[in-house]
Amino acid sequence: MGTSRMFRIFVVLGTVFMILLIIIYWDDVGASHLYLHAPVSPGPKMSPPPAVPHRPQTSRAPSFLSDIDAFVNQFLEPGTGEPTDQVPVDTSNQSEKAEERYIPRQEWKTHLSPVAAELRDRQEQRRQLLQEMCTNDSVAFPGKNRSFDDIPNKELDHLIVDDRHGIIYCYVPKVACSNWKRIMIVLSEGLLKDGVPQRDPLAIPRALVHNSSMHFTFNKFWKRYGKFAKHLMKVKLKKYTKFIFVRDPFVRLISAYRNKFELPNNEFYRHFAQVMLRRYGNQPTPPASVDEAFEAGIHPSFSNFIQYLLDPKTEKEMPFNEHWRQVYRLCHPCQIQYDFVGHLETAEEDAEHLLRLLRVDNVVEFPTSSRNLTASSWETDWFSTVPVEARRKLYKLYEPDFRLFGYQKPDSVLNE
Repeated sequence: MGTSRMFRIFVVLGTVFMILLIIIYWDDVGASHLYLHAPVSPGPKMSPPPAVPHRPQTSRAPSFLSDIDAFVNQFLEPGTGEPTDQVPVDTSNQSEKAEERYIPRQEWKTHLSPVAAELRDRQEQRRQLLQEMCTNDSVAFPGKNRSFDDIPNKELDHLIVDDRHGIIYCYVPKVACSNWKRIMIVLSEGLLKDGVPQRDPLAIPRALVHNSSMHFTFNKFWKRYGKFAKHLMKVKLKKYTKFIFVRDPFVRLISAYRNKFELPNNEFYRHFAQVMLRRYGNQPTPPASVDEAFEAGIHPSFSNFIQYLLDPKTEKEMPFNEHWRQVYRLCHPCQIQYDFVGHLETAEEDAEHLLRLLRVDNVVEFPTSSRNLTASSWETDWFSTVPVEARRKLYKLYEPDFRLFGYQKPDSVLNE
């Protein structure tokens, strides 16, 4: 009886010991691995790093966050996205197999000519301007001086993350964001056709392009991973390539108005157009549906739209809709150091430069079939119905976007 009891005690103690080992291993490695969707593809012809020596279990790091940081960095440093065992020695036919194992060559493209100096200088000037404006006291706006940790998580939902290629894109509505979202879906292989990832951006249905389930954003990152999410967001921001596309703020407003209020749009009619018609359009009881309104030729004027933006009651009721919310509120350019700043006015050149910089230009091409229909030269005509004083107030409202991204003050509109 004594021997049997001792045997059971040893079994229980052994089981407890194994559980403790599993918990320690999970605490060091397993939980951290959840924070990374997939390793970032390494650059072409780069060998993986030497194998990292095994850390004894008795040597604990000073903090769990530093464990996470070190672990994630292994995956985010260039050349470490694949298995960490050494590449076989290049002998006879083994070299090609090793290259196929560690480098997905279809995702890289060799260029015989360097990127034009003009394009490199353009990006340097745009990044430098952003940095200068963010440290210049003459440019003031809400939230400018807060830290990244102070940004509410719900305000991070415009930052789309692609862990496969190490890319973060902050989308700005009315700045070719549909096509850039298509590209992000292609790169993340988020849409399959007959079991094969969709490679044609224009083949992605528009309904899916703006479907939030197709994009992994920082806001979702927080919801999924909890209290350690902010720390790991900052790791990704440090290691990944971050880009944004912007356009002239006033032209963006014209484009938003044309798209949402000159065309039948049931959602925007119910939430915004009816409010504008009641307050500024002499329509105390506007038509109940967008179809009835358009049949009667009723919709808010551009001047009504500007009145709505300037009305203090608008922001008291709800934040600006993303289609006319300022870029500095959508993408936090003073908290996030963007590596690439594209302008819609130079969209094709910037898109080609960016895809080449990301080394995915043979995976996907930026669609050029859908052209921008709102031209900067139209500003004077569109604002002719808006009182000059209202134009100047509107400029003050969007002045940070003008100055952060290098757009000239529209004197022809403001001084008529």
